[in-house]
This record gives sequence, C-alpha cells and structure tokens, in this order.
Amino acid sequence: MLFLVISTPRPDKPSTLIEARSKYWDWMNPLLKSGMSRFVYARTGRGAVALFDVDSNETLHRLMNEWSDIMPAHMDVYPLLDESAAKFFLQQQEELIK
Repeated sequence: MLFLVISTPRPDKPSTLIEARSKYWDWMNPLLKSGMSRFVYARTGRGAVALFDVDSNETLHRLMNEWSDIMPAHMDVYPLLDESAAKFFLQQQEELIK
C-alpha cells in the first residue's frame, strides 16, 4: 500500500530543532534501506515529503506516530495507486461501460 505523507512541523525556531532533525534522519534511513519508504525529501523551509510502501494502515499509523514523536507535525496523507493498479482499475471501468 502506497501513501504519500507531507509533514508541516510546528512553527518552532529551526535552530532549536537541530537534534530532532538529526534523529528524524536516523529514524528514516533504515526505512529507506528496507524499502518501507521509497523516498523522502526535505521541503524548502520546513517539513518533509515521504512515500511509504507498507503492508497495512496499522503500519502506516505506527510510522506516523514514531515520526510525530521525533518531530511533532501536521501530516497530510494521500493513499496512492501504483501504475499497474491504476491501469487495472481503468481497464475495469472501460469494461463496465462497454
């Protein structure tokens, strides 16, 4: 299951969050290596964008809680379909209207 997560941290001074930002990357690196996160990008100014590839909503929930423990933030979550799933869905719709 693919989820795009966009974080917007609290408006704290960036200089007060240096340690937390380092902990965030320490936490994220194993997720990237395992493939549980396909990518992560820091947003210009503050925040991050990550693509998670997880087995369940519960796993995503756990990851978001871990993330929030490191860096409290508002998170927008977008469930995604990969290319093959999107094409399969489109094919099913085309068959229904024939």
